[in-house]
Amino acid sequence: MSLIEKAVERLDQLKRAGVTPAGVEEPAAPVAAAAPPAPQPPAVAPIAQKVEPVAPKKPVIDPASAQSRQIEIDLARLGALGLVTPLNTRSMVAEEYRVIKRPLLRNVAQGSGTDSYHRNLIMVTSSVPGEGKSFSSINLAISMAMELDRTVLLVDADVSRPSVLNHLGLPPARGLMDLLLNDDIQLPDVLLRTNIEKLSILPAGMPHQRATEFLASDAMVRLLDELATRYADRVIVFDSPPLLMTTEARVLATHMGQVVMVVEAGRTSQAMVRQALSTIETCPVKLMLLNKTRDIGPGGYYGYYSPYGYGQQEREH
Repeated sequence: MSLIEKAVERLDQLKRAGVTPAGVEEPAAPVAAAAPPAPQPPAVAPIAQKVEPVAPKKPVIDPASAQSRQIEIDLARLGALGLVTPLNTRSMVAEEYRVIKRPLLRNVAQGSGTDSYHRNLIMVTSSVPGEGKSFSSINLAISMAMELDRTVLLVDADVSRPSVLNHLGLPPARGLMDLLLNDDIQLPDVLLRTNIEKLSILPAGMPHQRATEFLASDAMVRLLDELATRYADRVIVFDSPPLLMTTEARVLATHMGQVVMVVEAGRTSQAMVRQALSTIETCPVKLMLLNKTRDIGPGGYYGYYSPYGYGQQEREH
């Protein structure tokens, strides 16, 4: 047995006896290999989403629900000036306008759907300034508004010299010309509701040097058609310029169903009346109203208005 074999045998004996010779290390127990970590999904950086700011929606305004402005008319003041008011329904002027309005309203009822003219479009005019056409327009409109089955819109169409609001003691306001000039303005924006039940006002608005052209425009035709047809019970009274002073009244008359011409007693000549009537020949119904007659009696009193020669043809006056 060689030396090496003897040494190995001796080492085995010592190991069996539990003795570890100096300089010989006990081999370490095997260490279990750690399980490999479970595969993780690759990290993904969050993507920042760009959020666009949402602009607030512009409110949609329904023209039918838009509200016109409410104004207060001093009714006591109107009565003191000799105008028709709901406070004094039995005054002389109130009785006169009951007579004056009746044929006009009858024509409105009879003319519905019978021709191309809207009989509920009534223009009040005169030959020259100062005959009282604005005073008569206001009285006529208020008297008609007192009907049980009618609503009335009073339009100040004398755009060069508006006076309706002044007569009523009201400040100037936007109106007809503003509506024709600016597409952004709607009818309810310029209508004035009054404390007289069933009476509204459309002021003349800002003056314009081309008023005649705007009154003859397609926009005006559409407006008149809207005014005449939107409400079946509505009567529209236009305070118009004098016929012999401007061309606006003649243009406006071509769209009217009825024209009332105010004649001042003792001042306006027959020649002026005939000349004025000749400018509105196309209007189907022409009526006349004598103003400031000094005859005292039924339907006549100085300073008020009285009916005179109602008819549809010039030769009847």
